[in-house]
Amino acid sequence: QVQLVESGGGLVQAGGSLRLSCEASGLTGSSYTMGWFRQAPGKERELVTCIRWSSGNTYYADSVKGRFTISRDNAKKTVYLQMNNLKPEDTAVYYCAASAKYLTTRVLEYDLWGQGTQVTVSS
Repeated sequence: QVQLVESGGGLVQAGGSLRLSCEASGLTGSSYTMGWFRQAPGKERELVTCIRWSSGNTYYADSVKGRFTISRDNAKKTVYLQMNNLKPEDTAVYYCAASAKYLTTRVLEYDLWGQGTQVTVSS
């Protein structure tokens, strides 16, 4: 009934751009946080950015500030991750997730997860 579906991953050259989408279905109201996480092989899953749906307030990891932008479309019930000036170190599986907490960076406080989409940046 409630699910998140990611799309938009792929292979891109360093310096290029990519936009990821996460469509939410079955969620009601606006008192939740939507986050983008990424996980590279052998590494911990880490928060990239998140947005509070109701207010639009955002948080960004230092590694992506100035390059990535999170946004949401209320009508489409979709959250986006615009990624510019991509670097090889951005290569990872990217996940969207939902949390009842306010702009939390903690993996364990996200309750609902998408299936993930692969982003590969070539050098």
